[in-house]
Amino acid sequence: MKRLLVLNGGHSDIPLIQAGRRLGYRVLTTGNDGSLIGHRYADEYHAADFSDREAILQLARHLKIDAVCSCANDFGALSAAWTAEQLGLPGHDSWETALTLHHKDRYREFAQRHGVPSPRAVCFSDIDQATRLPLSLPVIVKPVDLTGGKGVTRVDRLRDYEIAVHHAFSQSRSKRIVVEQFLEGQLHSLTTFLRDRRVIFSFSDNEYSYRNPFLVTTSAGPATDFETAGPLLIHEAERIASLLHLRDGVFHIQYIMHGGTPWIIEITRRCSGDLYPGPVERATGVPWAEWIVRAECGMSTMDFPVAVQKGFVGRHCIMASTNGVVRGVSISDEIRDCVYDQLMWWKPGDHIDHCLVQKLGILQLEYSTREQMLDLTARINQLVRVELE
Repeated sequence: MKRLLVLNGGHSDIPLIQAGRRLGYRVLTTGNDGSLIGHRYADEYHAADFSDREAILQLARHLKIDAVCSCANDFGALSAAWTAEQLGLPGHDSWETALTLHHKDRYREFAQRHGVPSPRAVCFSDIDQATRLPLSLPVIVKPVDLTGGKGVTRVDRLRDYEIAVHHAFSQSRSKRIVVEQFLEGQLHSLTTFLRDRRVIFSFSDNEYSYRNPFLVTTSAGPATDFETAGPLLIHEAERIASLLHLRDGVFHIQYIMHGGTPWIIEITRRCSGDLYPGPVERATGVPWAEWIVRAECGMSTMDFPVAVQKGFVGRHCIMASTNGVVRGVSISDEIRDCVYDQLMWWKPGDHIDHCLVQKLGILQLEYSTREQMLDLTARINQLVRVELE
């Protein structure tokens, strides 16, 4: 039986692990934490840091794998690209291309060079140079190599800027940051599938945050204003795919609607987290995780189904408003009827020590109308509450 290495076993990786097994692979997972829930769905677990590309390459050689699949994390996408390139495995962009898309400074430089609609940004590898504000306030200060809002600060006052710079540098593994123009507007995402550098499938949604303004906790689709944004974004996706000679597979865009224009914030070539394939499959009938795995294993994409997004779907990460000890989770009857699936890993007595990032479970939701979707999503953190002792 062929062997597939999936580069983590968190809750976000469960759809990929299950898809790999359905496709006939013996699925091996890795990562630093063998207690993560996703490892239970794999055939084997082997400890290694998925963000360490040399460690993953060594593990892949030792296990004699036939294919590698990124986890739902940018470090995983980079390690997968490196391993595939070194071992001659199919299904991944080159290492240099992966860096261009997944490191924020390289992507910003690429976007500005080729006129991709993205916020103005200045990149720094020297902390002293970075402390001289390069753009008009407000700005966003980010490490180039982290996701989930880690190390990110919005700066509105000059006196806060240097603190934000030092914070971003302290979090960045590569000690590089970007300072970019802050754009006010609704956050959205568009996930697509590329074949021969053309978009043959798409799914859009609105994105929302809870206590941490830089961590997406809720999504609901289709995205508002997508009739305007969609053609522009698909054009840019195909243009980027052509410029970078991208391989077939997932191409995910996070964007902000500002001034009637979609501004691209991030691009990734990996599965989005928090069970994102669930709503995609619910709305389109396409087994999304399976097609991501197919592409990353180098399998043919010629029979990708023709499908369009229908209905109103989303997902919600259950998070506490403050730190404390979990007593329970309350789900209002008003939204309970919209829940079509869920994954919970909390238990009474669990400690919430980092409420800005800790998640207790995920609800997958289907709404009757667009109006219901927008209404309940706006109130979801009151309708789904973590009760603390």
